[in-house]
Amino acid sequence: MRLKYVVVFEQGPDNYSAYVPDLPGCVSTGKTWEKMLEMIQEAITGHIEVMLEYGYPLPERSMSLEEAIAHHGEPLTEGELKTLAQFGEDTPTLSVTFKEIEVEVKIPTPVTPV
Repeated sequence: MRLKYVVVFEQGPDNYSAYVPDLPGCVSTGKTWEKMLEMIQEAITGHIEVMLEYGYPLPERSMSLEEAIAHHGEPLTEGELKTLAQFGEDTPTLSVTFKEIEVEVKIPTPVTPV
């Protein structure tokens, strides 16, 4: 099965990172752009395969590329600013890029509870 999700890519001072807004917890990092692309594709595929294996519903894509860009461009809330300050971050990223990533997902055999 082929699935497509919007991914937010961020370039920091020392690495690249990516996350999928529609798959909470699905994140990856890499020292190079190529490595980070490889890792986020693996993360998306693994995330979905595990969800399906354990009988969770397939996550629906909830935002278009344009909606993700608009959402990401909203000002940070006071709580988000405090969180960044707590970790000593003045600026979260050097640059942000948005891209749709398509992955091939195998339908796994569901896990039978023991």
